[in-house]
Amino acid sequence: MTNTLKCISPIDGSVYLERPVLSLEAARDVCARAKAAQGAWAARPLAERVQLVRDAIAEVGKTTDRMAQELAHQMGRPVRYGGEFGGFAERGNYMADIAEKALAPTIVEDSDKATRKITREARGVVLVVAPWNYPYMTAINT
Repeated sequence: MTNTLKCISPIDGSVYLERPVLSLEAARDVCARAKAAQGAWAARPLAERVQLVRDAIAEVGKTTDRMAQELAHQMGRPVRYGGEFGGFAERGNYMADIAEKALAPTIVEDSDKATRKITREARGVVLVVAPWNYPYMTAINT
């Protein structure tokens, strides 16, 4: 038996969409593939990763009408308020703007006795469970 997750629209109580729930085995496979891909992502130069993030933000921007419809059906937000793209793009581009400085090593001591610094390393894959009210913003914040 295949389990499905149903999104019930607060607009009219209808089933807006259904998605199959992953089996434990399928979820583990997805996590393993993501973990395997993370090393190649971390090995890319920072400037390339930043550009890929900017490209992804622009791609999401191509779907703002769809985004507004989805949010209306998923959470009851009136379509006239649009989607989350304005805040999503602003936050994502801000994070891309500061990435080089924010991810640079922090020099704690640089003297004739020692050099001490804090470096940042990508630790791996992150699972985001987005809330119902701002799912796109939560994803970009992560």
